[in-house]
This record gives sequence, C-alpha cells and structure tokens, in this order.
Amino acid sequence: MEQTREITAVQTAAILISTIIGVGVLNLPLIAVQAADTGAPLLTLIAVFLGFIGLYIMTKLGMRFPDQSIIGYSQIVLGKWIGRMYGIMIILFFTFLTAMASREFGEVVVAAVLKNTPIEVTVIVMLLMAAIFTRDDINTFAYIHNFYVPAILVPALIIVVLSFTNANTLYFQPIFQPLIANNLKQVFIGTLTVTALFQGSFIITIIIPYMQKTGKAMKSAIWGIGISGILYVMIIFATLSVFGVDEMKNLMWPTLELARATSLPGNILQRLDVVFLAIWVTAVFTTIFSSYMLTIHSLSQFFRMQGQKTLSLFLLPIVFFIAMIPHNMFQMYDVIKIVGRLGLLLTIVIPIFIFIMAIIRKLPKSKGGT
Repeated sequence: MEQTREITAVQTAAILISTIIGVGVLNLPLIAVQAADTGAPLLTLIAVFLGFIGLYIMTKLGMRFPDQSIIGYSQIVLGKWIGRMYGIMIILFFTFLTAMASREFGEVVVAAVLKNTPIEVTVIVMLLMAAIFTRDDINTFAYIHNFYVPAILVPALIIVVLSFTNANTLYFQPIFQPLIANNLKQVFIGTLTVTALFQGSFIITIIIPYMQKTGKAMKSAIWGIGISGILYVMIIFATLSVFGVDEMKNLMWPTLELARATSLPGNILQRLDVVFLAIWVTAVFTTIFSSYMLTIHSLSQFFRMQGQKTLSLFLLPIVFFIAMIPHNMFQMYDVIKIVGRLGLLLTIVIPIFIFIMAIIRKLPKSKGGT
C-alpha cells in the first residue's frame, strides 16, 4: 500500500482526543452513577485503563505492520477468510456507531434547541457534513481534527473548572465502598459501557500507515487517551459534586445540566449551556467524521479500491436508515449500550488475539521510526 506519510505525532494525538470526546459525554455521568453511585469516578478510571489496553494493543499492531491497516494485517495473521470476516464485522460495527451517534445528536438538538425541527433533518445534516468532508484525503482529515481540538478542550475545561465553585465535597463520599457494596454485575456492565465510549480510538488503525514516524505512535496514543480520559473523569467529579447521586439519576444529560448550573465570574454569562452545546456539536462532528472515515476507509481497503470518494456518498443513505430504526430515545440508548459492550470483542479482545498470534507466528515487526 503506497501513501504519503505526512501525519505527525501531534496530529495523531489530536485525532484521538477529538474522536473519543464526542456525543457520549452528555450521558457519561448518568451511566457511571447508575452503576457505582459515588464510586463513579473510580469506575471511570478503570474504564479509561481498559480503553488504554485496547488502544495499546492496536497501536502495537500498527507499529508491527506500519504499512497496513487492520483490514490488511488481520488477513495476514488470521488467514484470508477469517480476516475478511473480521473486517466485515468491523465495517458493520462502525457503520452502526456512526448511525447511532448521529441519531443521538439529533435527539439532543431537537430536545434542547430546535424543538420544532424534525429529527430526520438534524441527523441528515450531520451525516451529509461527514460524508462531504470524508471525500478528502487522510491528511486533510488530520488537519481538520488538529484545528478543532483546542476549540473542544479549552472551553470544556473552563466550564468544568468553573463548575467546581458550586461543589459539595460530601457528595463524593464514600468513593471505594459502592464498587464493593453494589451489585458486581451492575458495576461490571457499567464499566464496560463506559469503556465502550473509548472505541473511537480504533481510528488509530488507519492513521498509523500515514504517520511520518510510526515509532511515535505509542506516545500519541498515551497523550490522546490520557487527555480525553482526564477530561471524562473531571466531568464525572464535577457533575457528582454539584448534583449528588440521587439528583443525577433523575437527569437525562447531567453534563448539559452542569453547564446550565455554571456561570462566569461576575455574572458575565449566567448560563454556559449555550457555549457548551456549541462545543458539544463540534465534538460530535469530529467523532462522527472519524467513525465515517474509518468505515469508508475500511471498505475501500476491503474491496482494494484506490480511494474512498465513491463510498462516502454511497454509505450515506444506509447510515441514515440505521439511525432512524430506534423508535425513541430510550430504545436508542438501550441499543447503543448493548451493541457498544459487544463491540469491545471487536475492538479489544480480538486485537489482543491477533497480537498474540502475530508474536507466535513471528510475523513482520515494525519498521517504524522512519
């Protein structure tokens, strides 16, 4: 596979950050608190660690096969037919994630801002933007992410830090006991659900072949999941400290309510939810942009096509149709949680197996660092 290697380590980290931080940030505190009560921050930390394990394995595989994406080297390691079956499952899974992310975006926008707008309009607009932008090459893809990361991170961190002025430290206690006292099955499922929010990091499997120095991929991975993980944990701490466990369980989108309850010093801006929604829309776009790019890039690799331009618009009606399948918001979240947890088999468990098989079979090691 021949391609220009222009993506830097900084751009790779930026892609990971803006891909991981996305639509799920609104519902994250509710998921964590329902599973572990005041142990939600610790549960999130465990989920970040599990997400890093998956990203670590994917990065090591990418460095071991620096000229191929996972669609290519999975066939080398697992065999042609098993590898192609795995490739099909990856394509179907990320097609579904793209569809559900766009649907969740539509639900939030219609409920919070555009109450009289049909949800189909908001969903198709977001998908159309993603489809148009994915017609460009992977280097343009990297530049777009690099541009938007500061616009996502800086305001989000400011809002979270300001929210701590309303914090009640009693809401944090106890931290460890709920993980032990709560139903272990509930805690386990909650951990997997939060871990699923980091599946966007799978994008690194198509980025490494375009990196200038593949030897720096691991450093990018650590920075990418580290920064996004820290932000997620801070959001959990902030929402928990402001609302407490009982109130949070009654909120559909605790992070949005946190922004509504936060104001700038001196009452310059009494509610930051408008600012937060603007940041969130940007974060959702970059996440959907990445999952859409991953899907069509994997499709083009699977069918050995020269580019993905033709596939970008071809996939649009399929993704839109899948996005409209859930009858309501609650059914949508149920489906997302179940499929997201099952997807961990594709994004963590199977890559670990591929990595072990590559070592056993002594398949080509990385030529990274060039």
